[in-house]
Order: sequence, then C-alpha cells, then structure tokens
Amino acid sequence: MKKITVKASQNYDVLIGGGLLKDAGKYMGEVLKSRRTFIVSDDNVFPLYGETLKKSLEENGFTVSEYVFPHGEQSKSHNVLLKIYDELAKANITRADSLVALGGGVTGDMTGFAAATYLRGIDYVQIPTSLLAQIDSSVGGKTAVDIAAGKNLVGAFKQPKLVIADTDTLSTLPDLFFNDGMGEAVKYGMIWSEKLFGLIESGNIKEHLEEMITTCIDIKREVVENDEFDTGLRMILNFGHTLGHSIEKTQNFCGLSHGQAVAAGMYLITTAAERHGIIEQNISDRLKKCLEINGLPYSVDIPAETLFRNSVNDKKRFSDSINIIICKTIGKADIVKMPVSEYEKLITE
Repeated sequence: MKKITVKASQNYDVLIGGGLLKDAGKYMGEVLKSRRTFIVSDDNVFPLYGETLKKSLEENGFTVSEYVFPHGEQSKSHNVLLKIYDELAKANITRADSLVALGGGVTGDMTGFAAATYLRGIDYVQIPTSLLAQIDSSVGGKTAVDIAAGKNLVGAFKQPKLVIADTDTLSTLPDLFFNDGMGEAVKYGMIWSEKLFGLIESGNIKEHLEEMITTCIDIKREVVENDEFDTGLRMILNFGHTLGHSIEKTQNFCGLSHGQAVAAGMYLITTAAERHGIIEQNISDRLKKCLEINGLPYSVDIPAETLFRNSVNDKKRFSDSINIIICKTIGKADIVKMPVSEYEKLITE
C-alpha cells in the first residue's frame, strides 16, 4: 500500500493499493469521530462491492445505511441529490456522522456535494472504483451536480476525510470505462510530466498501473496544495475540459463519456492553438497518437460554432474573458486569458 498525504484546509491521506476495500472499516475508524455512516453508490457498483464494504464497516463497529441510485451522468442531478438528502434524514444522520462515496466520479461528486451541504457540512470518505475517480475526481475536494445550462455548474469545495483507492476494483471495469479514465491520465502527462506522458503513450499502461495512479494523484496533490480553491495554478487541471464539457452538454450527457470528451477537448484546443500560432511546437500529432493507443477519440462531429456556444458558460469564464488552458509543450501548461470574442475566433475559424 502507498500513502499520499494531501495538505489542504483539511489534511487527509490517499491510500493506494490492492485489497484495501476489505479493510476500509479499519482505515475509516482511524479518522472518523462517529461509528455511524451512510453509503452512497450506484446500481452498477453496489452489487459488486457494497456488501464487502458494509461487512468491513460493521466488523469495525459502524452502523451502516445506504442509498443506491441509477448509474450514469444523468443521475448527477438535483433530483437525485434531493433524494439523498431525504434518505439521510430518514436514517437520522447527524453532523457527527459521515457519508461514504462508493463508485466513480458521478458518485463521488454527488456524495461530496451532499456532505458539503447537508446540515451545513458533515464528514465524508471517498472510495473510488473507477480509474477516472482514482486518479482525479476523488482527490482535491471539488464536488458538484449538473444543471441544464452545463456540467458541474453547482458545487462546493469539500475535502474528504480519507480516500481509499483499491486498485483491485479496476479489474471489473470494461475497456470503455478504463479508457475513460485514461483521458484524465493523458491530461496529467500533458500539463505536468513528459515522463508520465511517455509511460502512457507506450501502450502498456496496465503493466504500470499503480505507478501511473500514484503519479497522477501526487501531481494533483501538489497542485491542490498550491491552489485549493481554483484561483490560479489549479486551473491547469482543466486542460481539455472547457471543450470537453461542451461536448458532453451538446450530446445531453448521453454521448461521449467524460474522459472521452476531455480527450477530444485536449486535441481540439491544441490543434486550434497551433493553427492560430499560439503554439510554435507541433505537439498535436504526438497527442493524437497517444489518444489512439489508449482507445480515446480525438475529434467529434459537432459544428465548431455549437462547441463555442456551449462552452462560454464554463466556470473558467470571467465576465467578458475566459481562461483557456494551453500546452505549448508536453509536460507544461499555461493559463491564457483572452476575450470571449477572441476565444470564439480560436474555436470557429
């Protein structure tokens, strides 16, 4: 087992390794003040891992309740969030108690937002079971739900008390969902580490899985510790996300998955920057090959005008300007502030 400590407004450990789920109750018991907890999961993940988690918790003195919602991005909504609140009230969860997010990014985001807002804030633990959640969304304290205007537009910062990343849970992921997580992994290589990018573009990533997961989490740790509330450096983690979220919104969250959309978003913003002379070095070809090797898309059949229109309500917009993340070389990202009118030209011309 490897351990990374995130030093934010609330310090916490990220545990990484195989077989950790069966001891989750022990690890949680060391950081939580109450032995009453509430599991939130979806109907794909809970049948696989719910009973193992409950058994571990109960063996360590926890009283456990749970709520299981339909899987998919469509469930990351206020309707499901309100149902979670109702179930927490029925279970008599108090401010001393805790929530547990058992699942992927949708589960983690919603559970974290519920923890940030129910009774004005209670503790929660992340147990990510997807690659995307293990390397990215479970760490850093961003929580959110989607609304009709766009993805993650309603949310809060809420750091977990603990993250337990059991790499064994990745063995049940279909290739499509594993590749989805690789979209975020490629992002970390692009914005921070050419060495990591080289490991990923080799095409044998499953032979180096724990190394990749640990590296991605450690990169995010460093970024979050320097900018917890996303006002500066942390913005680089959004490379590919402005157009990625636009793709997801355009497809009503029923088309490309998040990691796939981010992959396409990274390639599209990189080629646009090359065309407009913002990037002198041609890196899009190498990025394209890396995406292809890892089963990820690099283009979408969506008009550029539509991509622009559905991206201008993104969280990176400030009044009449927007922050765009550009990688001028592999392993380093820049935050480029530009007027929305200039951004429109960048995307549509």
